[in-house]
Amino acid sequence: MITALACSLVGQTHTVVIRPGTLAARLYGATEATEDYYCNYGVNPDYHRRLEDGGLRVSGFGAEGEIRVVELPQHPFFLGTLFLPQSRSTAAAPHPLLLGFAAAAGARPATGTSPAAAEAPGTPGRRN
Repeated sequence: MITALACSLVGQTHTVVIRPGTLAARLYGATEATEDYYCNYGVNPDYHRRLEDGGLRVSGFGAEGEIRVVELPQHPFFLGTLFLPQSRSTAAAPHPLLLGFAAAAGARPATGTSPAAAEAPGTPGRRN
């Protein structure tokens, strides 16, 4: 499913075409975005249909239709990118995908336990 890219994207900047009606489109508020890449691997295009048939939605594409963003529509925030949104994010101008992640995390109800406590053996409220 993951394969080496025909040519490395390390240090390159490319346009991502955003599919309308997706979480990515809502967060970007646009149909295109410019993003920075630092990768040598990507999603094998032969798996595009299988990913979508399995419930993942491809919501961002490269100039030649390459998969750049995927999301799980029924999840509060499951969004994966081939690029690094944090590379274009600053305190003064946070990246829209990172703002969306923070908003989704902030909207979750408190569980009363910290993640570390929930994992520690013998801790009340531990998830098994």
